Amino acid sequence: MRYLLISMMFLFSACASQYRHLQQATGNSNCLEKFKPVFTRALYYTQVNVTGKHLSGLLLIKQMPDSSTRMVFSNEAGYKFFDFEYTQTGDFKVHQVIDQLDKKPVITTLRKDFELVMMHANVMQNGFVKKDSSGLVYYGFPEEKGYNYYITDADCSKLVNMERASNRKAVVKAVMKDYRDGIPDTIGISHTGFQFDIGLKRLEQDNL
Repeated sequence: MRYLLISMMFLFSACASQYRHLQQATGNSNCLEKFKPVFTRALYYTQVNVTGKHLSGLLLIKQMPDSSTRMVFSNEAGYKFFDFEYTQTGDFKVHQVIDQLDKKPVITTLRKDFELVMMHANVMQNGFVKKDSSGLVYYGFPEEKGYNYYITDADCSKLVNMERASNRKAVVKAVMKDYRDGIPDTIGISHTGFQFDIGLKRLEQDNL
């Protein structure tokens, strides 16, 4: 009987949501606008680790004349790993991708990861606000299989981190730090369930 009770407690604990402690709160998600990156043109030294594979090179993020955003990741010699486009209307286009990454789950994951940090309109609709006991505020936005959370301090003066989550737990955690001219100097994206990490460090303006 004791073993059964312990097993049941473990099962209930494993199934419980890590967001269950959040309380409904008031707030306006418009305060997040000041954290939205303004990627007119930015070049990052980038490292990607995907289930044992490592890629490094330069990621160029640039707003095009038609207001779409182009994202090109290549090595220092100019060999392209991928070339993605986010259109003004919210569509996503793959212009080029290497065979190792040309798998639907990988491309979908990359699309969603970058939409999260770009604070794309696709992931910031029908928002709600909650807070935890420490005063952190969770601005949540439902998606097809869970939520996107942008977590700030109590007065929305600092973006603490971002999370893409299932109903129970965070599956992706991301940070953006040290903004210059509306563009974060450092971006980090980490998946919790398997190895898929992306690290970006902005290069100095003189190197653009």
